[in-house]
Amino acid sequence: MGVSRQQAVENRHAIVTAAEKLFRERGVDAVGLAELMKAAGFTQGGFYNHFKSKDALVAAVMEKAMEEGGEAYAALFEHARSADADPVKYNIEWYLSPEHRANIEAGCPWSGFVGDARRFDDAARGAYAQGLAANLERFAKVIEETEGSSEASRKKAITLFSQMVGTLLLSRAVADVDPALADEILDEGREHLLAATASAEHHQRPCF
Repeated sequence: MGVSRQQAVENRHAIVTAAEKLFRERGVDAVGLAELMKAAGFTQGGFYNHFKSKDALVAAVMEKAMEEGGEAYAALFEHARSADADPVKYNIEWYLSPEHRANIEAGCPWSGFVGDARRFDDAARGAYAQGLAANLERFAKVIEETEGSSEASRKKAITLFSQMVGTLLLSRAVADVDPALADEILDEGREHLLAATASAEHHQRPCF
């Protein structure tokens, strides 16, 4: 008996979801097809019913991760607004938190896949780049809304996000072997960015 169209869609989604988790945890090159298909609940032979190659699967993972990452960011900013909190500071505090550092499986996809991205094929790299560009644009608009300046908002979004990603990755890199250093990197990076944001706000306030 054949598999229904709906079941095929669900099976494909299960494979992409399992692959994303494993890719985030161990890197794309370290995960074989047999392992990821087993994690999804299928045999290796069924892989090619859904994807032409591992590269095609990676591209599908990137598309899913970028879309869901964008939705998560939009929800984060909306939550900050509903709580009457500064969305830029809220983002920094969440991003550079111990909880987000530990959430490798489902945290920010741009930091989660940054180490692998340059080795992807064109389709997967393109999906990553498009998702990153969209998220930077989203962040820039939030900064513009908060600070009332459009000229510097994109530059500030790129600078802040790059520093956030770098701080998170360095803290993650040593979290298992030197937790104290990992916490120091995370705490100092967070406090520096929060202080820099507060200083920028102070300078932008009009004087009467």
